[in-house]
Order: sequence, then C-alpha cells, then structure tokens
Amino acid sequence: MEDKSLLEKWLNDSLTEAERETFQQEEAYPFYERLIADASHFKASQFSELSDFETLQKKIRTREVPVRKLHPTTWLLRIASVFVIGFALYYFILFPSEVKVETLAAQKTTIELPDESQVVLNALSAVTYNRRNWEDNRTLELKGEAFFDVAKGSRFDVVTPRGTVSVLGTEFNVKQRASAFEVICYEGHVRVVSGTQTEELRAGESLSFLDGKMTRGSTSLSGPQWKDNISDFREVPFSEVVAELERQYNVEVILEGVSANTRFTGGFVHDDLENALRSITEPLGLSYDLTQENKVILKTREK
Repeated sequence: MEDKSLLEKWLNDSLTEAERETFQQEEAYPFYERLIADASHFKASQFSELSDFETLQKKIRTREVPVRKLHPTTWLLRIASVFVIGFALYYFILFPSEVKVETLAAQKTTIELPDESQVVLNALSAVTYNRRNWEDNRTLELKGEAFFDVAKGSRFDVVTPRGTVSVLGTEFNVKQRASAFEVICYEGHVRVVSGTQTEELRAGESLSFLDGKMTRGSTSLSGPQWKDNISDFREVPFSEVVAELERQYNVEVILEGVSANTRFTGGFVHDDLENALRSITEPLGLSYDLTQENKVILKTREK
C-alpha cells in the first residue's frame, strides 16, 4: 500500500490493525505524530477541519517559506570585521604596547630598547615605556636608578617623579630615590628639568637635588661604579648609604643610637656583606651585628 493512502487513512482514523502496524514502521511516522501533537496546543479564533490528505498536501505545497537574501558585500564585510577585531584583541593581549621592567633587591639587569639604546637597571628599580610608538616618542619612566647608553636619533626623555632628563644621544646615569635626585653625564650632554629649574650638563659633570637644594659636581669616571658592583657616595646622608645596602643585599638595617643624617663619603662592594659593613661602619666609628633574621644592627662602637 502506498504511503499516501496510509497517511490519508491515518488522518481519517480508518486504518486496519495491520495497516496501522505497517504505517507505524514508516520512517516519517514520528514526524507526523509530532505534527499532530504540536497542532493540538494551538488555539485559533477561526478553525477549519482538515478533511483529507489532498487538502493537507495542497497546504504543504503552497506554503511559502520566507528567504532572507544576504548581500555578498555585507556578509563579507561582517566576516572581515570579526576577523580584524579578533586579530586586534589577540595582538594587544599577547603583545601589549607598554613594557615594564623591574628589578628585585640584589638584582641588576640590562635592557635593549627598540632603537638599540641600552639601559642598565640597578637594584629595586623600574622602567616603563611604549615600544609600539618608540620611534616617534623615545620617552620612558624611571623609578630608582639606571645607566643609559642612548643611540643617536630623536629626543630621548627619562621621566622621574623628581624631574626629566632629555638627551639626543649620550651616556648618563639617573638616580631617583625618595627625595634624592641625581644625574651624571659621562658622554655628550643632557638637559635636566626639575620643577622650575633647567640645567645643562656636559660630559664629566653631575647634578644633584637633595631636600630642595641643588648641587653641581664633577666626575672623572667613565661610568657609574654600581655597574661594577660597587656603590660609591660623596657627602650624602648616612640614611642613603643604609638604604642602598638594603637594596643590594636584601637585608633590613636597624640604627641604634646612630644619626641617619650623618654625612658619609666612601663606598661598599655588592658581593661580600661583611666587607661592605666594615666599609661603612669603620669610617664613622660604628659596629655591626648580624642576626639570623636577615637583619643588621648598626650602633656606636663601645670605647
């Protein structure tokens, strides 16, 4: 028996038992069952009874399914937009434009900038710059101390909380620690702007600001000593010496009966704590004790 006749009889509820079993084995039977079940949930104000298969077939054939036409240019642009946005997100997440390099206590590191300029960072220091527009804007932010060997090119700015150092291609050192700000020029010349003051430095000249007081000086060295693991000081408060010792050895220094404002000239090495302690205590008549908690106690030597 043809499917058409079985379907017509099924709709009219006139199938024999044998025909019903045959019809239920048809592949499309579950679909017809769902169709009738779904139709039973609808209510309409005007309802006409489906009388036979021919009427159902006619309705199915004459039903129009709306087709949405996509303009080829529109959907291509949408695909391209999704691709561009996705690529941009991927690029900016994996390759951020801002670069920040930090050092820990007792650590130094050398950075090569996009123009092949080099920066050597001292302990507990940080530089931040934008590598994506570096060719148009050679500017970086510094917190701490760093030595710069700048490739020739456009203006190069080092911005610190205490002032800005500008150069066109030279070697210089910048230190900004707490209230101290110091610039030493080893090659070429630099311009230093701090607050309302603007100063020019040539090779061999230095400039320091401490507690609002500006001091100019000179140096015969070809570079900062700390690059060779030596910290040197000239007429600085002892508190600066102690702070640098803490940075280079990752220790805590406690002063007992010792003035932090005492002026100190000298230095210490970065690879031998005992040697370093003797270098800063003996000139001032101090003694030191090392504890197991990585602490150093400095006090006046007993007579």
